[in-house]
Amino acid sequence: MKWNSIRTKLIVFLLLPILICIILTMYISYQHTTDSLRTRAVEENKSLLFQGSQNIGNLIQEINRLSLSVYLDSDFYRLLSTGYDEISANSRIYSSLNYISTSMPSISQVYLYGVKDSKATLIARNSTPRRRQGGPPDVNSAISGTEAVQFQSTHTSTSYGLVSAVDRDASEPVFTLHRRIEKVPTTEALGYLSIDVSLDALSDIVGKLYEQNHEKLYVLDDKGALVYANEAEKLGKPINAAWYDQKIAGAGTQGYFEQNGSVFIYQAVEAPGLHWMLVKQIPGSYLFREANEATKINIALLVLLLIVITLLTILISFRITAPIKQLTNYMNQVQSGNLEVEIRQVGKDEIGVLTRHFRSMMDTINNLILREYRLELSSKTNELRALQAQINPHFLNNTLQIIGTLALELKVPQIYGLLSALAKMMRYSMYNDEKIVTVQDELTHVKAYIELQKERFENRFAFRYDMEEPLLGALMPKMILQPIVENYFKHGFNLQRSDGWIEIAGSRLPSGRMELNIRNNGSRIAADKLEALRLALCKPGLPEPDALKTPDSRRDAPGSGIGLANVLARLRLVCGDDAELTVDNLEAGGVVVRLEFEFLVESDRV
Repeated sequence: MKWNSIRTKLIVFLLLPILICIILTMYISYQHTTDSLRTRAVEENKSLLFQGSQNIGNLIQEINRLSLSVYLDSDFYRLLSTGYDEISANSRIYSSLNYISTSMPSISQVYLYGVKDSKATLIARNSTPRRRQGGPPDVNSAISGTEAVQFQSTHTSTSYGLVSAVDRDASEPVFTLHRRIEKVPTTEALGYLSIDVSLDALSDIVGKLYEQNHEKLYVLDDKGALVYANEAEKLGKPINAAWYDQKIAGAGTQGYFEQNGSVFIYQAVEAPGLHWMLVKQIPGSYLFREANEATKINIALLVLLLIVITLLTILISFRITAPIKQLTNYMNQVQSGNLEVEIRQVGKDEIGVLTRHFRSMMDTINNLILREYRLELSSKTNELRALQAQINPHFLNNTLQIIGTLALELKVPQIYGLLSALAKMMRYSMYNDEKIVTVQDELTHVKAYIELQKERFENRFAFRYDMEEPLLGALMPKMILQPIVENYFKHGFNLQRSDGWIEIAGSRLPSGRMELNIRNNGSRIAADKLEALRLALCKPGLPEPDALKTPDSRRDAPGSGIGLANVLARLRLVCGDDAELTVDNLEAGGVVVRLEFEFLVESDRV
């Protein structure tokens, strides 16, 4: 379908608003749904992470309470202050550490270092207690600073320098509470206590805070190291993520943000010596899955709806535009020349009214305008026949034949040649029913005329023609070239010169039309007369301007009454209104007459 047709525009302008409204509705609905899901998810997860932080805080508080039990056990505290070498003292220390180790199933091992006598003791689950005397405390256990408690992020459990205390194969990820046991009320260190807690204790709490197959949850310490994460190989290592540096580092207690197509909700976990951050990452594809599923359903319904609407729109547009196309078809038939086309009623709406008016108009044309046109055409035909009758009486042709025969008998071939040329002209003029001839026929007629003029003017001029072979079969009106050539002898030929010439050249134009140029080297046309002639050619069919006629009867020739304006009128009558005849002076002297009309051969005629 073409864009400039009413049918195409009707279909487009009906479908486009519907499509835009549906798409906008879906977009607004999707945005509203996603905003609602985001708000609900954020609020629910804030509450969930807050509860998770409380549970983690309770775990940390319980571990911290166990680490403070050394202050409540007076014997343990005294032995740590004074040092211990006896078996009973060692047994007492083991008993206190074992109490801490067995108080929570998630405690992996307990390490104690006494500053007084540089003794290190390690009690591990399912392992024999180990002791070492001498040497410094473990680097991570010997905390300094104002805070007596510190938590070490997740790491692989070690033996704290006590060989074989824990088998290497039994190593597991743990996080550790390190406490400096002080000599109250001072901050002097009596010893260092470290409690390794299995990560399972944290996993039991954190695992309930997220959907492990779709979401991610991170527990980060204040340095950005991973205490807990989905990927076990990243535990204890600094997190390498832009969202942490941009949003989490230095953030408040609770909040959320969106980045990289995910929603992040965070919640701080605060305890003595511990500053952790719970961060939950929810991918947008999972968070908005309900909205996406609804969108897919809406798109499927939209496609189905568009198919139905398109079919209905096309059906309606065809019903509306079919009468218009029928009316256009009627007009095309009239344009092609069929003025008797039968115009049928196409409805009672505005298009039906237009069709009735068009039918009435065509009736008027057939009854009035067409009749006048045919009368004018008949008048032109009669005029042409009258002009031809001036030079083609039958008796003259018969007489010429008798004279030609006598010339042969008297052996004067020159006279016979001239009479033959004149006879050809007579025969060509006699066939009045042939209004359209070929270029070849016109050229033959001109040659016969030239033969007579050469004898008349004693060969003081030359004649030549240059015609493309396909153009010889082209059709044109009869008696067109000879009147133009005749004007050369009437108005332009100089009897004082012997180098005169006249030329006829034809060629095919790129547009598919053809042109004929009749040139001569005779006298130029004066500027005022040329302008008058051009004005006369604007109204073909009028007599040639009197200013261009000569009173010299000696230079008159047959057909001198057929002017250029009349030639153009007959050319347009046969070849169409776009046929052209132009006259101009040549720069080197002389005149050129140019004819341009449609290239038409016998097979193209209807």
